[in-house]
Amino acid sequence: MLRLLGSPKRIGDCVTRRDLLQVGGLGLFNLGLGDLLRLNGAGTPTTGRPTANFGRAKSCILVYLFGAPPQHETFDPKPDAPAEIQGMMKSIPTAVPGVRFGEGLPRLAGMMDKLTVVRSLTHPYPFHHVHYAVSGIPDASAKVEADPNDRTLWPFLGSVVDYLAQRRGAPALPPVPQNIAIPFRLYSKVNFKLLGGPYAGFLGSRYDPVWTEFSKKGTKPVPNQAGLKDLFDPYGGIRPTDKFELTGPDAPADLTPERVGLRRDLLDQFDQARRGLDQSEAAQRFDHFQKLAYSILSSPRLARALDIEREPLPVRERFGMTLFGQSLLAARRLVEAGSRVVTVIWDAYGHFADGWDTHHYHYPRLKEFLLPGFDQSFSALVHDLEARGLLDETLVLCLSEHGRTPKLNTNTGGGRDHWSRVYSTVFAGGGMTGGKVVGQSDAIAGDVRDTPVSPKDVLATAFHLLGIDPHATIPDRLSRPVPIAGEGVVRAEFLA
Repeated sequence: MLRLLGSPKRIGDCVTRRDLLQVGGLGLFNLGLGDLLRLNGAGTPTTGRPTANFGRAKSCILVYLFGAPPQHETFDPKPDAPAEIQGMMKSIPTAVPGVRFGEGLPRLAGMMDKLTVVRSLTHPYPFHHVHYAVSGIPDASAKVEADPNDRTLWPFLGSVVDYLAQRRGAPALPPVPQNIAIPFRLYSKVNFKLLGGPYAGFLGSRYDPVWTEFSKKGTKPVPNQAGLKDLFDPYGGIRPTDKFELTGPDAPADLTPERVGLRRDLLDQFDQARRGLDQSEAAQRFDHFQKLAYSILSSPRLARALDIEREPLPVRERFGMTLFGQSLLAARRLVEAGSRVVTVIWDAYGHFADGWDTHHYHYPRLKEFLLPGFDQSFSALVHDLEARGLLDETLVLCLSEHGRTPKLNTNTGGGRDHWSRVYSTVFAGGGMTGGKVVGQSDAIAGDVRDTPVSPKDVLATAFHLLGIDPHATIPDRLSRPVPIAGEGVVRAEFLA
């Protein structure tokens, strides 16, 4: 089941004071609220910057493949490379002459005319720095793989969009969350600490995404790097009867609507917890989450959007009866209901971290699990959005931390290790051009041959398409203006 959660337990930080600095003070730079709104990019981009398709996208579905898929077996195969580079999977033609994908992506190959493929992403950090991939932060955190509680990190795309919308007068508690992430908090289903990434960073926890939870076990075991025979990963399959369940921030794991009467009982829990807080900033902060909890639980629009059983079974099956497929279906329903940024994460699951991090059992995982699931569900999302007339106004981004090594390692089941010097990804809709490949790698997909693209460029282009000047600034914890996309620039090559 999916249980809707609010922001995590960081309700006692001093964000209220920072909000005052951000909105009212900004005295160090003589910036008032009017100046802030202008900096936030309301209206058109600055003269001389790309204007094509500015504001074309009403919403964004950010698909995040944690662990990093290999460029060689996905969007940048090297059929002429030696066997130790090419590997055991071959390439296939796509709908665009001269463009080839890995053989595990036949559905996406058939719709290449609707996709923008980038083969020249690059950066210097071959680690699981999710926060670097989804925010404007100029350097990866010195803390390996970061920390979701670290408020020195920069906010990710969804948090920036939510923050700017509220600064322009959007309601703090809209009928559906404007920044929501599914199916569960990043890295919460493995035996390691949580990772930083899709969080609000220095903007404060009130701009973290609203997270969902998924508590059901998968329906079949999947190949994994530990060689376990009983890793029932829900990304490999779930039951059609697994239901969505709405509950509130930090409710116990076994709290169900039937047991507590849902809405008012949840507020009673908040009232009890509040007695332990003073009536200063922490209490004011707690009020926000109490109101958020009740708003979420009383929102019929949100409940309907997350109730994917309302969809005809053939539609659900087209997306794939997996956690990833049903999450993408829920994402489409959420943007239809009014969410602005919906983040869907294909995350690691189980005792040993896996996801797309294929150091071991590379080919069994790709062939039996990862590629079939991604190909079916991502292609179904694009087709579904197009059929409903939503693709032109919905930006679909597929992101990850990095790519994988050109040369295969000798680990059990084969493997490719971390590699960030060049990697690939795919976009669709929302003003992106279709049928185009941007950039090239060298003969072994080990380095950029032409048109290097930074993850910050992707963010800048996404802000542009969402109608936000990518060079706008937001105040950090010390009220210093920080560019929302870092040093990223809008890439005209991506735009239709």
